[in-house]
Amino acid sequence: MKNTLDFFLAVGKLKGKQRRGWIVHGLKNSESTAEHIFRMAILAWVLGNKKKLNMEKVIKMALIHDICEVYAPDLTPYDPLLPKNPKDPKNIKKILSKWPKFSLAEKRKRVLKKCEKEMRGLNKLVSELPSKLRVEIKNLWLDFEKGLSPEGRFVKQIDKAENLLQGLEYWETQGKIQRNLWGRWAKEIFDDPVILEFVQTLDKRFIKRKKK
Repeated sequence: MKNTLDFFLAVGKLKGKQRRGWIVHGLKNSESTAEHIFRMAILAWVLGNKKKLNMEKVIKMALIHDICEVYAPDLTPYDPLLPKNPKDPKNIKKILSKWPKFSLAEKRKRVLKKCEKEMRGLNKLVSELPSKLRVEIKNLWLDFEKGLSPEGRFVKQIDKAENLLQGLEYWETQGKIQRNLWGRWAKEIFDDPVILEFVQTLDKRFIKRKKK
């Protein structure tokens, strides 16, 4: 039980870990990783009920998908382009005004490096858990990362959908999000019918209402 308690204590650190993407955008009182995980799990449960999926697997996957960040860095697509000096808001704002573009080879290299760092973080986090639980968490995480099952592919898009929802909330209240860029990004990554319906609802709630 001591090792399980140590795991709980480690995961609890995510309550105070702000998500790097929002920090980069200069947002005030931005969400923690734990807060993202909480609402993402709710989204996965509610929207997943509209599909024929293993809901226990879906919810477990949503709950563990970012726990590796206890020890792994929270990387963003902008990281290779951002200046080393974080106190350079004008330059940072200019970089954030465009969606980062990399070659296919660069993208694959970055994804591989990110996955390796996160896997090391996950291995460290679950190393002392009972074998059965350790294997289950690692298998769920790999399924999520690589989209090995319908559940994995769905939860991967749910992760991005919650991120889009949070971004629109910040755009509405603080106005520091490049909403048009995020809209184009959404069209490129979402193909699940349930999530597409959700994104359309977001558009009606945030975009069209703000135009009135």
